[in-house]
Amino acid sequence: MTEFVIQSEQAYAKVWNKARKRQRLHSFLKGLLFLLPSILLFSVFLFYPLAKTIYLSFYLTDASGATTVYVGLENYKQLFISPIFQKSLEVTFLFVVYTVPGTIVISLFLALLANEKLKGIGIFRTIFSSTMGISVAAASVFWMFLFHPTIGWLNQMLATFGVDSIGWLTDPDWALFSVSISTIWMNIGFTFLILLGGLQSIDRYLYESADIDGAGYFYKLRRITIPMLSPTLFFVITVSFINAFQTFGQVDMLTRGGPQNETNVIVYSIYQEAFMNYKHGAASAQAIILFILILLLTFIQFKLGERKVHYQ
Repeated sequence: MTEFVIQSEQAYAKVWNKARKRQRLHSFLKGLLFLLPSILLFSVFLFYPLAKTIYLSFYLTDASGATTVYVGLENYKQLFISPIFQKSLEVTFLFVVYTVPGTIVISLFLALLANEKLKGIGIFRTIFSSTMGISVAAASVFWMFLFHPTIGWLNQMLATFGVDSIGWLTDPDWALFSVSISTIWMNIGFTFLILLGGLQSIDRYLYESADIDGAGYFYKLRRITIPMLSPTLFFVITVSFINAFQTFGQVDMLTRGGPQNETNVIVYSIYQEAFMNYKHGAASAQAIILFILILLLTFIQFKLGERKVHYQ
């Protein structure tokens, strides 16, 4: 009798395990079916282009982009001894240093101002965020007129103070700075909106408790606002870094990488190699280096930044 019971339990356990495996397989296939559209989109627009770029970076190509000669790591070796590519890396890092802190600081200041309960503040919120709705091309044309050496508003303003006009986009000492200013202006709208949303999600009771204790504005900013806003700040800093490394449109519109390669950021260098010099292999090698660079810097940001992020 005991042996029969044991055999029955074992048989039941086998049936139960099979049923569970079948159920898990069914759930997995069902989940996979829901993910299939995303997998297809990622495969077509992300995984395949990445694999193709890696493949091309090991070859010389003709003008149409077709591979001709396998050269292994030669494209990478040539890049690291190329003064133009080294200059491009230097310019890119300088551009990131100019634009990211400026964008974050100005956007945070505007978000703090727009978060105050002031009469008519909604108008200012609309103005501050309006740059998000302007395309890079349109914004670049606007700044092109501002930076114009003769009819530009900036040089006209300098002339009223007796200051000589500046070649904002033609002087090698000013070109990158000028492109950085226009980029900060273009990026403020998005960053401002994200930071304002983060500020408005902070519990007002924290500020009321601090007011009862007699805390001043800057104490609340340092002890409440910044810590509670840290997840949002971490997000916008990470996104701003990635966007800065991928800048192309305003460089193409304003300076085309000049003068003297002073604004030749790495993405514009990739564009020149691929579509002007028709060296798709060298351009692909640059793209892979940029991908690895962004990946490493993002990883470092997560490792160092998450320690100072307060999610509660």
